[in-house]
Amino acid sequence: MAMPTGLREFLTSRRAAIDPASVGLPGSLVPRRTPGLRREDVAALAGVSVDYVARLEQGRVGVVSDQVLDALSDALQLDELERAHLRALVAPKSRRPSRKRAVRAVARPSIRALIDQMPNPAMIQGPRMEILASNAAMRTLLTDWNAMPPAERNIARWLFLAPEARERYADWEAVAATTVASLRAAHDPRNPDEALERLVGELTLASPEFARYWADYRLFKHTHGTKKFFHETVGAFTLNYDSLDIPDSGGQTLCAYTPDPGSPSEEKLRLLLSWAAQSPDGTSDDRAVPRERNDADGVSDRNLH
Repeated sequence: MAMPTGLREFLTSRRAAIDPASVGLPGSLVPRRTPGLRREDVAALAGVSVDYVARLEQGRVGVVSDQVLDALSDALQLDELERAHLRALVAPKSRRPSRKRAVRAVARPSIRALIDQMPNPAMIQGPRMEILASNAAMRTLLTDWNAMPPAERNIARWLFLAPEARERYADWEAVAATTVASLRAAHDPRNPDEALERLVGELTLASPEFARYWADYRLFKHTHGTKKFFHETVGAFTLNYDSLDIPDSGGQTLCAYTPDPGSPSEEKLRLLLSWAAQSPDGTSDDRAVPRERNDADGVSDRNLH
């Protein structure tokens, strides 16, 4: 699948995401055919001509000044990640852009040993969301990555193609949207990436939901936050996540999950990992304690104490 430059798609997606009233534009007597800002709205807000905005979206302008880029970024309410992406999209192309070879990333043995010693779920991801290593707690929380062929160990691929993913994530839609946005952010327009292009092509064809999220052209970088999980053994619970860049690794990250100390989620995670450790195959027995789905850290914990 050939990855387009994305300039037109990016700019039109950002225009569509803005409510004209939120930027002080008066209502129009003529119904808008599409949501969001029109080219003339962006031109007025950025102080450039409508023709310039049209030519920019079509990639028919030369070098764009920093002043114009800042004005357009302000008009489109871009965050720092989006501003950097816009600059990459309009950066002068080299005569022969470098193309990343599809070389399989490998986690350093020392980092593998580090996560194996961690009691809570942790994994190492490559720049295209490959699962390069995971500890036993992580495999219990989501799925047994080690049982998959190496080519299929990818969090985005599993998220959209494995039915169990929709059960494991209590807020699957939110996780799916940010995962696709992270893949978008991982793409450097100046350096084509064969492996990333193949992954996007596969998921676009296999999952209409992925295709829809990809077309939204959102950008996101996982740094820290919370995620809600569900496991038949213990019900719903919430974990904090932190994604840490690994130096000198070619874009690998260490993702660690922890519960709030003393919370019901901490107790549920402890019980889940305990049951998994006691099962013959090292995974939790989903039939051990039948549970109904409930809110994370809720009150329906009668089997926990």
